[in-house]
Amino acid sequence: MESSKEVKITEEDVMGVVDLFTRAPPVLLRIAVKKNLNVVRPFESQIEGYKSQMSGENRAKIEKVLEMPVPELQEMLDRVYEKTHQEQLKILADPRAEQFIAGNLQELKKVLFN
Repeated sequence: MESSKEVKITEEDVMGVVDLFTRAPPVLLRIAVKKNLNVVRPFESQIEGYKSQMSGENRAKIEKVLEMPVPELQEMLDRVYEKTHQEQLKILADPRAEQFIAGNLQELKKVLFN
């Protein structure tokens, strides 16, 4: 298995990790970001089920994304937003969402790797 340090991360990899956040309607995502809600916890059992099916490569990519600085993730999300115009990506790319993303990615890391 590749170490997470050797894995090249693409915008698609980042989108795979933040998919949980982009499934929410924009209005609900704005509220979650503004209130800095934990949106991972309600999906914990589904994430646990996915965890057992992850390949070593997927695990390494997810781990690498979770280790990335949030502003770097947000830059990638902004680039994908420019291509797709998916409103949720614009919300997540906003600097005001940094704390929300950081907290939820930490929670996701706990669920996936502990």
